[in-house]
Parts: sequence; structure tokens; C-alpha cells
Amino acid sequence: MKSLTFTGKGRLSWSDGPQPRIQQPHEAIVAPVAATTCDLDRAIIAGHTPFQGPFALGHECVARVVELGSNDEGLSVGDHVVVPWHIACGSCALCEAGRPSLCSRTPAYAMFGIPLGGEWGGMFSELLVVPWARTTLTRLPEGVTAAAAAAASDSLTDAYGAVRAGLRDRPGQPVLVAGGLTHGLYACAFAVALGSSDVVYADSDARRRAIAESYGARTVEDAGDLDAGAFPVTVDASANPRGLTAALRATAPGGHCHSVGIYFEPAKVPLMSMYMDAVTFTTGRPDITPHLPAVLSLLASGQVDPTRVYSDTLAYEDLPQALLALPAKPLVLFD
Repeated sequence: MKSLTFTGKGRLSWSDGPQPRIQQPHEAIVAPVAATTCDLDRAIIAGHTPFQGPFALGHECVARVVELGSNDEGLSVGDHVVVPWHIACGSCALCEAGRPSLCSRTPAYAMFGIPLGGEWGGMFSELLVVPWARTTLTRLPEGVTAAAAAAASDSLTDAYGAVRAGLRDRPGQPVLVAGGLTHGLYACAFAVALGSSDVVYADSDARRRAIAESYGARTVEDAGDLDAGAFPVTVDASANPRGLTAALRATAPGGHCHSVGIYFEPAKVPLMSMYMDAVTFTTGRPDITPHLPAVLSLLASGQVDPTRVYSDTLAYEDLPQALLALPAKPLVLFD
């Protein structure tokens, strides 16, 4: 069984391992059919993170169910399913509260693609064992392709959650997205679909601005040029301290800012002004399973088309070399 393995900065290779086997009644074996990298994968390959190889890479995919345990009622062999990045039981108090990323029955930070909470494998593998498959896997609805939902394991659903966190209590309000990560493009699409009256995307990259505009967003090159306090809802998708500061500065009094960026170095947060203006701020690893029905429904309705974000289409066999070029958001096809 073949897996794409990160072995060090700028080094990827195939690793061969034994065929996975079901050992618990709640497990399933799946075969990825469409996958993609997120910005964290690109940073890992480039050596910009503290994560050291070797480990199996990948945590965004749609897969085909190939074998089921005895406790996987509701799933069928052949189903195409979204595989969330996090390992979660689905039944502990935290999972039932909608926080599967904090599941109390798994090691802290357990996930596919990075061995922080044990070795669970990566989604650029021919086969993958999924624990608690009945509550973890979500079947694709009719009309949603594997390619369209490949990023729903993480970045696509993370972007939905970021926008929903602000608009839930501020329906229809303007949204600012400080761009840089691909999450920001998805955030624009969801903000429009969820009814924001005005979506503004700030990014110096012309390609990303064009994609954001195709989703219905207005674009600017620098969020720092926008009026302070102009947006009740802001999303920091920059992974850049300056972008974070700009997003917080642009958040209106009583507004909400959510960051999908990962900061490996300290970033300054203007707590005094946030305190005075009652600005709330959230960040954290995304909880995927609770939001998948809403995300997939928006894809099925045609209101959101994630495929516009893909920069390349790659064959699975070509990954060890193709991913070293750090494509922005490649769609990887396994067949």
C-alpha cells in the first residue's frame, strides 16, 4: 500500500506499507478518489513549519468506501464520502457539543496528515483506515462531485465556519476577508451565499483577487487602506501578522473577527482597542463534521463552486515531484 511521505524540507517520496485491516467494529477502509493540499501542507513541504518528517501527508479528500466494520450502519461499500481531517469518536460530550476537534476519546490533536496525536496516516495514500466511520464520514449528496468537495475535509468547511461565526448574530452585514490563504477565497463565496450585503476581499495577489471577484466580492490590494471599524464581520485568512492587524483594525465596534491562519511566531493583537470597542476574536482548529451538511447543501444548490480555486490538476502518480513546485491549490485525481 503506497503513501506519499514528507521526509524533510523539499523532500517527498513514496512509502510502501502493509494493506490496512479493520481491527475495530467502528472502523472503515476508504480509498481516496480526489484530494487537495491546503496551505499548511504547502508550508510543511517548504520547511516553514516545526513539523519534522517522515510522515504520511494529506488531510483533505473525498474517498470511496471499500470495506466496513460491523458497526457502520448507514454506510455502504462504494459510497463517496468526505473524510474530515480530525479523528473523533462522535459520541463524547465534546463531540456531541459540536467540537469533534477536541474529542476526549482520542489523543490531543489526533488528525490525518500530521502525527501530532499519533500515526493515523495521510490522505495522499491509496487506502486509509477511518475510526468511528459511521459518525465521521459524510456521504456526498447527489449533484456534488468528488472534485468539488475535496477540500471539505478542512479548508472549505473552515471558511464556512469562519463566516458563519460572524454572520450568525449579524445577518446581512458587510464582511471583510483579509486574504492570502485559499480559505479566504472560499470565505468570499460563503459570505455572498449566506447573504452579506457587501463582501470585500483584500489581497496583493492578482490571481486570488480575480477569483474573489468571480464569487461576487469587491477587491482591494491592501486592507490597511480601508476605513477603521467599517466591517461588523471580518475574517483573517492572511496567516500574516500585518493582515491580522488590518482585519482587527477594520472590525466595527461590537463586531467579530475570526482567524483561520496558523501563526508559528507571536503576532501582536491590539487588545486595548478591542476592549474599548467590544470586538470579539476567535481562532482555532476547525470542527468539520457539524458543518458538512450545510456546506454540501450549498455546493449541491450551485450557490458555491469551490472548483474555481484550483490552480492545477495533478495525477496521483506525479505527486512526489509535482507538489515540490508548491502549486497554490492542486486537485489531485487518483484514477
